[in-house]
Amino acid sequence: QVQLVESGGGLVQAGGSLRLSCAASGLSFSRYSMAWFRQAPGKEREFVASISWIGDHTYYADSVKGRFTISRDNAKKTVYLQLNSLKPEDTAVYYCAADTRIAPTSVTGMDYWGKGTLVTVSS
Repeated sequence: QVQLVESGGGLVQAGGSLRLSCAASGLSFSRYSMAWFRQAPGKEREFVASISWIGDHTYYADSVKGRFTISRDNAKKTVYLQLNSLKPEDTAVYYCAADTRIAPTSVTGMDYWGKGTLVTVSS
C-alpha cells in the first residue's frame, strides 16, 4: 500500500520559513518524480514544485520561484520543500504527490497523493 505522509506545516509570520517533508512508503521511490501542490481555501489545487527521479531537474510555479526549494533524499524516501520569505498568500494545505512522468506539473494524472499539511502565514 502506497503512503505519502506530509509533515512540517504550521503557523509562521510573513517573511518566515518552514520546511515541509513528505515520507513515502510502498513504492519504488527513486522511480517516481515527486511534486508539491497546494490548495488555499476556496481555490483550486495548484502546482508548486516538482523534482525528477534522481533530483537533477526541478520545476517551480512562478509564484514561488526564488523563495521555495524542492529536494529529495532517495535513501530516506523523502521529498522536502523549503519555504522561505513566506507571504500570507502562501497560506494553504500543501500536498505531496508521486508520478512516473518526468516533469509533472499538473494536478491531473498524479499517481499518488498525501493527505496534506497546513501552512498558515500571518501578516
